Amino acid sequence: MKIPFVDLVAWTKPSREQFLAAFAQIIDTGAYVGGPQVAQFESELAAYCGSLHSATVKTGTDALLLALRALGVRPGDEVLTAANSFFATGEAIALAGATPVLADVDDDTLLIDIDDALKRVTPKTKCVIPVHLFGQVADMDRVHALGRNHGVRVLEDAAQAHGATRGNWRAGSAGDAAAFSFYPTKNLGALGEGGAVTSSNQSVIDEVKRLRDHGQAGRHDHVEVAYNARLDSVQCACLSISLRRLEEANAARRKLAARYREHLAGTSGVRLVAEARNSHPVYHLMIVRVDAARRDAIRTAMGEAGVATAVHYPTPIHLQKAFAHLGQGPGSCPVAERAAREMISLPMFPDMTEAQVDRVCEVLAASV
Repeated sequence: MKIPFVDLVAWTKPSREQFLAAFAQIIDTGAYVGGPQVAQFESELAAYCGSLHSATVKTGTDALLLALRALGVRPGDEVLTAANSFFATGEAIALAGATPVLADVDDDTLLIDIDDALKRVTPKTKCVIPVHLFGQVADMDRVHALGRNHGVRVLEDAAQAHGATRGNWRAGSAGDAAAFSFYPTKNLGALGEGGAVTSSNQSVIDEVKRLRDHGQAGRHDHVEVAYNARLDSVQCACLSISLRRLEEANAARRKLAARYREHLAGTSGVRLVAEARNSHPVYHLMIVRVDAARRDAIRTAMGEAGVATAVHYPTPIHLQKAFAHLGQGPGSCPVAERAAREMISLPMFPDMTEAQVDRVCEVLAASV
């Protein structure tokens, strides 16, 4: 039995005719950019997240960058975030002209360690970006306390957490703004690239909409230098269709994750990422930790047995060459660094079967 890491064809198949009909409608009207499908999806996404407003953009990286600018981050500012996110989180901070400050993560959940982040707050700190990594919401109660006590804005990196909740917080409505990615492998994926910013602050969304459209306050009235980061009508139409299936897909992911956790709980040499108290993750990824010295050999053995795996992410942001100038070398975020050497991402997609989960667990146990 060969088991892929993800199966996008299986996910899109039930909606194929709806996608084609939406595409045909757009072809017939010629409204490829800025058509009614854009406003419709923005309204639906905001409602789903429990936020008042949203603005679509071309990518998740654009969402982070434009949200940072809309929240007032400027050159010379510092922005706190987790060291173990995808590079784009730090990249967007740098593109906004600010300095990324990377905090360590909790050893159990691998989410940002607020105690460590607090030690890194300076008078230059303008914003904190809690990353809802692998589909689990960060500790937003403590993030907000940090924000209140230090006058810091809060931007959620919700790229992996469509539909996730923790306590009273829902991803996309738990900060001053939130950035989403709709890369095809995400829980809510486009048929290509896509992203969005959500916020209950109208002025933040208004600014994002100006920034995504060359800084225009009106036709040919450019009030600032900005970007072309508009998301097209086709992607928005397809995202509206997929949004209707998201809750069902997330429920399937949780069921599969529960089976993984049940089978692997007693497996020697395998450590599971903890679910935080009152957390309702959406399992964008299924992560396990193994002996770092054996990680690559384990992946090789699993691949030879027909099970595809991945690593998210092998090098923490502060150890990337592009950020060597920050001076946060090896040892500055020890938990994130150790976890990066130990993590394996197992297959996880809504159409996965229980038999496939059982096989992955069997192969992992035999490979450790």
